Amino acid sequence: MEDSSLTDCPFCALPAERILERNDQAIAVADAFPVSPGHTLVMPRRHLASFFELTKDEILSIHDLLDRVRQRLDASLKPAGYNIGANVGPVSGQTILHVHIHLIPRFPGDVADPFGGVRNTIPGRGRYPFVDSGT
Repeated sequence: MEDSSLTDCPFCALPAERILERNDQAIAVADAFPVSPGHTLVMPRRHLASFFELTKDEILSIHDLLDRVRQRLDASLKPAGYNIGANVGPVSGQTILHVHIHLIPRFPGDVADPFGGVRNTIPGRGRYPFVDSGT
């Protein structure tokens, strides 16, 4: 990772034993406060705050690790689905200003009603008025 003395970023100072997967431009680590079993963070090695600052090569490297972690989780935990997301800026909920992508395995019954998925980051906005979720 980058020289943490320049940033005081906890993601730039991760110990090697926390890293689950790596490639030249990105790493994957288990989330320290997982919302589900297998919750993983994938991030660039370069310290950047915003997803939109990533190069195309960094995005491809992150995608490579998302896929590798997904394969591991499919084999070990067998989730029924995933949420993938990034918070960009404090107003979106980003608390560590180093780009990181959440890969969150999902399991039947882990929430009462998953309809709307990531749209539920804004309460009450997860439902479309013209779609019945069947619940």
